Amino acid sequence: MSAPHKGEIVKRMGWAVTAAVTTIVLAQSSLAAQAADSTSGWRAPSCTKVTGDGAVTFTTDDGATLAPTTGTLQSVSYTHGLVALDTPNTLLATHNDELQRSTDAGCTWTKVATLGSGSTWLTAATGGRAFAWEKNGGYLARVDGRTVTKLSSPSADIVGVGTDKARRDHVRLAGSDGQLYDSTDAGATWKPLGKLAFGPGASVYTVSFDPADLDHAVAGGMTTGGAVTTDGGATWTAATGLSATAGGKSNLFAASVSPADRNVVYALGIDLVEAAPNSGAEGRHLYRSTDGGRTYTRIVDDTPDTELTNSTLLAPSPVDPNVLYFEYGTYFQAYGTDLYRYDARTGKVGKTHNAHDGISAIAFNPARPSVMYLGLEEVQIHH
Repeated sequence: MSAPHKGEIVKRMGWAVTAAVTTIVLAQSSLAAQAADSTSGWRAPSCTKVTGDGAVTFTTDDGATLAPTTGTLQSVSYTHGLVALDTPNTLLATHNDELQRSTDAGCTWTKVATLGSGSTWLTAATGGRAFAWEKNGGYLARVDGRTVTKLSSPSADIVGVGTDKARRDHVRLAGSDGQLYDSTDAGATWKPLGKLAFGPGASVYTVSFDPADLDHAVAGGMTTGGAVTTDGGATWTAATGLSATAGGKSNLFAASVSPADRNVVYALGIDLVEAAPNSGAEGRHLYRSTDGGRTYTRIVDDTPDTELTNSTLLAPSPVDPNVLYFEYGTYFQAYGTDLYRYDARTGKVGKTHNAHDGISAIAFNPARPSVMYLGLEEVQIHH
């Protein structure tokens, strides 16, 4: 791969994108039917064109074709937040500092609020609620319907937010020092919880909470690799397998617990032994764990055919723990975006391509998981 091509993606390397959203294998019809049964009221989008500014579209064929949009995304634009709510046919998206909403399964998008951050992620909660938060920043807000309530974050550098499916007002947050915080009043007040993920002085890129169990969380750090807790941070276990060298150090930039199987965790990292100066390698890989994040196995390497960055978006399937979607996009030389699909059953990676500069977020229709919503980005200032 050419140096300029790789160098350009530094624009995205600061983000260890927490995948709070998920994907599916189209062939899993029985699983899709189960999902539909548990999400009454949701339906597939009835439109062939999305009405909006171009920030969000959808695909029903793993990205081979994308629904056209009435608007064209303007530079510089990122759509980092995108979630499907448990309110039927309702989704939220964050496009730069705008909060957008769709109530017709993604066919029509309208602005409902201006947020206090130009780079905001979303974590869905029950009862039609979501939390908007700035990764590596302190902006935090609660979204109830069309109402945005600014909250006081317990950390100036948020690296993860998780919600409790059983208790609507129960939410957790992680800071870049690896400290967890707990709130039982929908984010109005917070208290620290448990121990630091890697001990004092560590820099933490990400904390991914299990969608089914807030006590289960996976952390990724700078040179410290990965760690996992199953007791809400009271104890943390160091992960193994991120370096091919025994005792070797690693960076773990992103992790995502599979919504389909809590034992399966996908992660993005660098084996720092491989990436040593003059090694000629960058050491970047995707990893998979089948024991909740305790041990990892490499599944995808950074190659010209499967390009990875330090901010590669990880989107595990909501119904099939064997499937992971990830993406590579760049405006450099008008390259566009590759949307990849990894299947652990075969070890193979499929790929579709589109002309957009990147995909910043992915969400899935709860009743028809074959419908994949894509948050798009536009980076190049002049075409």
